[in-house]
Amino acid sequence: MTALAAAIPLASGWSVHGLWMRRRIAAARRDPLTGLLTRDGFTEAARRWLSTVRPRAVCLIDLNEFKQINDTYGHAAGDAVIRAVGERLREWALNNSAVVGRLGGDEFAAVAPAYSENQLAETLGSLTTGLEQPVDVGGHSLPISAAIGVVRFNPRTDRADLPELLRVADEQMYRAKRTGTPWMQALGCAPEQATVNGRRDGRPGTRGEAA
Repeated sequence: MTALAAAIPLASGWSVHGLWMRRRIAAARRDPLTGLLTRDGFTEAARRWLSTVRPRAVCLIDLNEFKQINDTYGHAAGDAVIRAVGERLREWALNNSAVVGRLGGDEFAAVAPAYSENQLAETLGSLTTGLEQPVDVGGHSLPISAAIGVVRFNPRTDRADLPELLRVADEQMYRAKRTGTPWMQALGCAPEQATVNGRRDGRPGTRGEAA
């Protein structure tokens, strides 16, 4: 009885420590500015989503003219925009059964259901509508828009992993940004452009230039 009584506080201590560790790990997977999953957290969640038998869409989202916001209004305004975009993405993900994360800077990624082309178009339309609302910062109404690259993945017929799908979505995001289109969707799951240092050729950082 004495040994059992002595073991109870020890077990309780380990239980509290385990809970603390789990909370620390969960917090490390959340971006402190937006509350979204970090790159590592998103990668883990996205891989689980892509391992099911249901078709999914992998989306890469990049804000337009974000550097200009930072340069004109300051980094505090830029942080306010990123925070607002994070809130909008979190609401969109909740309403569309999607998972979303912040990869870094003004770049985000999502995995959403893609049961049909019509359903996917509606999902992307709601994403664009939600993102393109102005953000009020310090008395200024800042216009927001994003370029979205999309690739549809059907595990029954397609063979591609998450890095490859993000790579294809990146190509389409660049095309959307270049043409001023809200989103562009890939025709297949294979990259069309050359890959340099694991990234689309021509992207900052692929050939040693500053990102």
